[in-house]
Amino acid sequence: MKFTRFLTAALIFPAALMAQKATSPAPFNHHTVHKSNKPARPKLVVGVVVDQMRWDYLYRYSNRYVAGGIKRLLQEGFSCENTLINYTPTITACGHTCVYTGSVPAIHGIAGNDWYSKELNRTIYCTEDSTVTPVGANSKAGKMSPRNMLVTTIGDELRLSTNFQSKVVGVAIKDRGAILPAGHSANGAFWYDAGSGNWITSSFYMNALPAWAQNFNNEKLPAQYLSKPWTTLYPIDTYKLSTADDKPYEGRFKGENNSSFPHNLTANPNGNVANTPYGNTLTLEFAKRAIEGYNLGKGDVTDMIAISLSSTDKVGHQFGPNAIEIEDTYLRLDQDLATFFKYLDAKIGKGQYLFFITADHGVAHVPDFMKENKMPGGSLDANADVKTLNNLVAQKFGISNVILAYTNYQLSLDYEAIEKAGKNEEEIQQFIIRWLLKQPAVANAFVLADLKTVTLPEPMRTMMTNGYNAKRSGDIQIVLQPGYLDEPGTGTSHGLWNPYDAHIPLVWMGWGISHGKTNRTIGMTDIAPTLAALLQIQMPSGSVGQVITEITH
Repeated sequence: MKFTRFLTAALIFPAALMAQKATSPAPFNHHTVHKSNKPARPKLVVGVVVDQMRWDYLYRYSNRYVAGGIKRLLQEGFSCENTLINYTPTITACGHTCVYTGSVPAIHGIAGNDWYSKELNRTIYCTEDSTVTPVGANSKAGKMSPRNMLVTTIGDELRLSTNFQSKVVGVAIKDRGAILPAGHSANGAFWYDAGSGNWITSSFYMNALPAWAQNFNNEKLPAQYLSKPWTTLYPIDTYKLSTADDKPYEGRFKGENNSSFPHNLTANPNGNVANTPYGNTLTLEFAKRAIEGYNLGKGDVTDMIAISLSSTDKVGHQFGPNAIEIEDTYLRLDQDLATFFKYLDAKIGKGQYLFFITADHGVAHVPDFMKENKMPGGSLDANADVKTLNNLVAQKFGISNVILAYTNYQLSLDYEAIEKAGKNEEEIQQFIIRWLLKQPAVANAFVLADLKTVTLPEPMRTMMTNGYNAKRSGDIQIVLQPGYLDEPGTGTSHGLWNPYDAHIPLVWMGWGISHGKTNRTIGMTDIAPTLAALLQIQMPSGSVGQVITEITH
């Protein structure tokens, strides 16, 4: 592998903190007060990752955002307007890990939601852990932990800095959205089991659900939320920033014969709540109970809660970013955030908590929507192409199923079979690449180990270098044309280097934050070291980011 010779040079976000003012550190106690009457530390750090939130959603629907939600964030907080993901693939597990580690897949090891393990000869899931048992459910949905993540998180470093007195909790509908941000030493991570309608965890954290979590489950809120059909918050004819309600390229809920409102989802409320705006409401309600259950923000040290709102991603995948469903989801999310801020003001104290909001990735437009409007877009049928390529390689080289897997826009090859057959590895690689380059959807294809010598423009080269994990990534990288996806059919996806997938919001508010904004380019990797600087603690063990100095003075 040639990768190790150039990884250090290619990482553009060096792992070093910016110089800070030379002052004596205050005791790690939130009762200590500076002359400005600002506590020396926030009582609570609240991180919110809105899954699949493109940066432009901060403004797109702002004419109907309420005063206390996203508008409050922008009016009181500090917005990093040009925050970009600095690696590929721009996928959920990678994004959540990066936000809280300040690291990249090449280092932190979370190379995708799934990746092909040549050691195990199978695809593995990012948080799977056969050594733990479910807590709160009997399904395999509970056999999860952060063990596949190779570095510490900012929450781990917060716990270390206070000799584990600080409490850290993760909450999300998706297991990976709760587990990876919370870190290895978290007091708890909780996620949603669609089968039972319960919030669950695993024995990695505890042997039984806390009473407060069990009581929450007993309220059966998912069924309550979907006891009535999902209808629009405002009259549907006022949704002027979206396409017509029923489009053939939008996905449909099971049992529906079109994609239009209202959506009656009572047949499966437990599973369907995650695919509606009410999944975000449910998550924030559970987060409130976790704050109270763990008494977060009430001790002598800073605590942290990492919240991921997964429903925006599920609705976005199904309907696309121009659907009425996604507009309605963000209008409702805005109201949910306003309610949550009021709760934090009352429970923790305004100015006593440090809040930030960002996203794990953006999203592409639905290809057929692009075609409908005479813009570039299309799709690649990756599964069909893998089958074709395997057949062609078998015919020419006599090796069956040489492509073991397609994950994260990468092909994993069976090098043992190639060696056993006495064939030339590079010849087979180039045969596959030449075929791929003939496909209209493919902009480029190359051997990942050759990243140093392949002609690639920036930021593509750096992003792919940062995303290449020698043990967990594939062997051949496929780069799609702008506007193209690798999933034919309805709805949309993400995962590429393009700005629509990589440009994310980042807004800070609360303790220590002055109002303002910057258009300077900032990396997703800068979030964790900035938190470390604000809290005056060590940055995570794999961090490669820089401190956002505009908010740390």
